[in-house]
Amino acid sequence: MWGIIPAAGNGTRIQPLAFSKELLPVGSRRDDGVERPRAVSEYLLERMLAGGARKLCFVISPWKTDIMQYYGGTFGNGTGRADIAYVVQSEPRGLCDAIFRALPMIRADEPVVIGLPDTIWFPADALGCLPDDRLAFLLFPVERPELFDAVDTDADGGVREVQVKSKAARTNWIWGAFKMPGADLHALHALWLRRERRDEYIGTLVNAWLAEGGVASGVRAGHSYVDVGTLNGYREAMRLLAQADEHAVAPVSLGARSRNTAPRLWPARA
Repeated sequence: MWGIIPAAGNGTRIQPLAFSKELLPVGSRRDDGVERPRAVSEYLLERMLAGGARKLCFVISPWKTDIMQYYGGTFGNGTGRADIAYVVQSEPRGLCDAIFRALPMIRADEPVVIGLPDTIWFPADALGCLPDDRLAFLLFPVERPELFDAVDTDADGGVREVQVKSKAARTNWIWGAFKMPGADLHALHALWLRRERRDEYIGTLVNAWLAEGGVASGVRAGHSYVDVGTLNGYREAMRLLAQADEHAVAPVSLGARSRNTAPRLWPARA
């Protein structure tokens, strides 16, 4: 399974930084018994490995070579390891464009999971709750869904609509990551091209997909979601990690299962 990490954005909400926002130190890890700072994007990569990804693709801008220097060609440890590839989005053209930059490497018969590298969410093993046979969103409850992409579902978890930063959001459940078969990613790309690439956000493209008879599910398996792309979100992430039981929500060994005991902190996105 592939994991796609769109990391080409400018990070304007948390500037000035002297490095890519995906390398912002948040929390810590231990290397051979020595405690070291942890880059915020490491949390997403660990969750992707716990969910079964063994190939990772960073989508970066031309000036984000520090991400390549930090991660190199592999990520993980004895309980899980993935090879890393990099593709370039030459200009900031939105999330859809960034995701589809990785498309040439994705076969139709292999699943792919996509997440945002400036977020921290729990439980750490929640990606394992998503099905392999359809487009599925991992959902989290937040206090201000209008600042995110809310996912309206029916009683069976079928997605009715993705409400992109809507002040009239009908639900407080937002997506934090999503998974699909490679064939669906290729089909979404074809639809995006037919729509003349006008979709910046994945939500509007998925709505068009649903209107054409496509199927998507929303899985309410998340309980804490923090967007670290703002100063307020950074503070909330540090509080979350400080308050949480280390063995429950931030295991050093990749693939360790969460006990789902993280405190519920749902910061607003500035």
